[in-house]
Amino acid sequence: MTVQGMDCSDCVRHVRQAIENLEGVQSVDVLLSSQKAIVQFDPERIERQTVYKAVEGAGYKVIKPNTTLELTVHGMDCSDCVRHVQQAIEKMSGVESVEVFLASQKAVVELDPTQVNRQQIVQAVQAAGYSVAEPTTILEVSVNGMDCSDCARHVQQALEKLDGVESVEPFVTSKKVVVKLNPVKLSRQEVYQAIEGAGYSVADQPKEPRSQASIDDITRPILTLFGIVIGAVLFVVLVGERLGLFESLTARVPWFVGTILVLAGGYPLLINVVRAALKNKITSHTLMTAGLIAALVVGQWATAAVVVFFMYLGEYVERFTTERARRAVTDLESIAPRMARVERGEQEVEVPISQVTVGEIVVVRPGEQIPVDGEVISGQATVNQAAITGESMPIEARSGTNVFAATLASLGSLRIRATAIGADTTFGRVIKLVEEAEARRADVQRIADKFSAYYLPVVLGVAALTFTVRRDPLATAAVMIVACSCSFALATPIAMLASVGAGAKRGLLIKGGKYLESLARADVLLIDKTGTLTLGRPQITDVVPLSGVSETDVLSWAACAERYSEHPLAQAVLTIAEERNVPLNKPEQFEAFPGMGVQALVNGHVIAVGNHRMIPGGASLTVMKRFEEQGKTMLFVARDGELVGVLAATDAVRTEVPTAIAQVRKLQLKQIELLTGDNERTAAALAGNLGIRYRANLLPEDKIAIVREYQAKGHTVVMVGDGVNDAPALAQADIGIAMGAAGTSVAIEAAHIALMRDDWQLVPEVLQIARRTMRVVNLNIAFTAVFNLAGLSLAAFGFLPPIFAAAAQSIPDIGILANSARLLRQK
Repeated sequence: MTVQGMDCSDCVRHVRQAIENLEGVQSVDVLLSSQKAIVQFDPERIERQTVYKAVEGAGYKVIKPNTTLELTVHGMDCSDCVRHVQQAIEKMSGVESVEVFLASQKAVVELDPTQVNRQQIVQAVQAAGYSVAEPTTILEVSVNGMDCSDCARHVQQALEKLDGVESVEPFVTSKKVVVKLNPVKLSRQEVYQAIEGAGYSVADQPKEPRSQASIDDITRPILTLFGIVIGAVLFVVLVGERLGLFESLTARVPWFVGTILVLAGGYPLLINVVRAALKNKITSHTLMTAGLIAALVVGQWATAAVVVFFMYLGEYVERFTTERARRAVTDLESIAPRMARVERGEQEVEVPISQVTVGEIVVVRPGEQIPVDGEVISGQATVNQAAITGESMPIEARSGTNVFAATLASLGSLRIRATAIGADTTFGRVIKLVEEAEARRADVQRIADKFSAYYLPVVLGVAALTFTVRRDPLATAAVMIVACSCSFALATPIAMLASVGAGAKRGLLIKGGKYLESLARADVLLIDKTGTLTLGRPQITDVVPLSGVSETDVLSWAACAERYSEHPLAQAVLTIAEERNVPLNKPEQFEAFPGMGVQALVNGHVIAVGNHRMIPGGASLTVMKRFEEQGKTMLFVARDGELVGVLAATDAVRTEVPTAIAQVRKLQLKQIELLTGDNERTAAALAGNLGIRYRANLLPEDKIAIVREYQAKGHTVVMVGDGVNDAPALAQADIGIAMGAAGTSVAIEAAHIALMRDDWQLVPEVLQIARRTMRVVNLNIAFTAVFNLAGLSLAAFGFLPPIFAAAAQSIPDIGILANSARLLRQK
């Protein structure tokens, strides 16, 4: 808790004593610097509120911490459901905020635990007509000795007896058992004990990641669904209407029998409509039910039966559409590591990820996933980082290399010191941000959601007008049946989630649909220089020998003198010497002169390497002017006081930048501008080579001012940076894009879009994705609007019988899914 009013060590002592005296308190840490008290207590013996009162009784103010509660809510199929759940929770006292995510079927509630608890939230959700899943964990256990079907049955029976076990699946061939359990009621250790009690031994193995769905896995079901709908429509038209099947059935089967069959068959759907009506809610099925009743009233029970069939089909289509959208999250979750091999004492122990702590040594063998973010302390392996960066080309990891969770090691083994675990890893943050992306809805989605909320009352009005004018109950029923409000609500999120999920697999972390929408209309691109356009480290570009010596001699002397220097320019000299296989000797009497250069004794000669202040003779060279115009930094090399060479260095532009900038220009952005804190000369040289404008000598606050300047003129601004020193400008821009954000939490948090690898080709790629996504969204909305308008018009004028209206009702959802699925195959 945060404790206000603690100003000194006496205050700390007073607070500690006030809490320590309470029965049930196990430990107390009071931190003066952060004004916090951390209390470990037994909730069976003392309540949180009692601790608060004790601190307040000592004369201090307590800022009560809120708790974040995450619930899995079943039954949410559309934006109306999301709104109902959110409203049900928001009304409760003690609830600070609510975010409900349709794609992941989750509600995230921030609450004051002293006023409201989990059970009360669950009851509120259930009262709104939805169910809340108990927390479940999938536990995969390798069972030694389970060699036959009888063994498998014994293990299954032993586990099924445990309270908290939901399901047990034994696999004899792999000697594994998969247990779905409630972690609140049952621990992993109790599962192990039950297996051992049945006469078998346990050895955990890491779960293999599920293979990700291909585009064919989505298009095939879409085509199947479309075929079912078309087949049903043809059956209704040819067999039911043309051949007179429905008329014959209506004539032969008594009306009351047909009515009972319809009501019995549609009971699961109709009872939900009744429950919604009792809560003053109107759903898309409410209108179809009204149409169904109208058909029954006029004696068309066969028509009503067809309506029930298409209600079921429509519900399945909507559920299927939503489930496919959820692949954006589930595909990522499926490859998250679950087990880790940790060194504990003199043994290697396999434990769940949740039991690994920061600082522990994790062992990764060939072909295994790296389970944590960390630093390699020994070993060597080829690591495929596609899960993080989207780059298929693997890297070579060795001692000192930083590696990420969910990447795959091959051709070697590694020992890694863990620096981040689970949700705190780069991959964990990516999953969390992709889940939260649904909450950052595009403006077009908000408009569609509002429209869908008003659409159903409008349809009721059209139905009433149809009945008033035409006195045709079947036409009235058809109007209510053909209306499809869910398609308006699905038109935007399905496309957005498809792009967010596809982008995440390619190394593009897009934080929400609103940023895709803004990016699609962006017209100004501002670019940071160091670490963004350039590599962020100097490189030697020119070696100019003087006084008759060779380039190799100049490099050898300079590299030997710089061998023990930590200056970035010294590292650049050593790098080029290594690349050219220049022999190096050990320097003696090394001495560094801050702000000037270095000097050392090499093979009996005094070698000096530095700027013009250390070696004044270099200032008069004719090559100086050319290098200065190019914005390069010069290092002069002298041997025994004689100038023998010049090295020119620059922060090299990334090789892919010119091509990427050209591609961005083709996307017709009005303005591309370089922003840098470097001097005018360096900025002009770099910008001139790329053919873009520039502003130099800028401070971080100057970059923010430039962003605001463009925004004040009505422009939509994209800012590309490295997410560190330019984080404020990234946050101020309409769309902030951080380069090479993998492993950099600052960049991931600061930017709206994070590029998980240092590849400028991702910039035009994400611009193209945004524009393609908005084209799909607009087409979805247009198709839905035209389809509904045509359907309502035909139904109102009597050209669309209720049977055909029911068949037509599910078509928009299939069209939206098929159109949005194209985004999964981003080019």
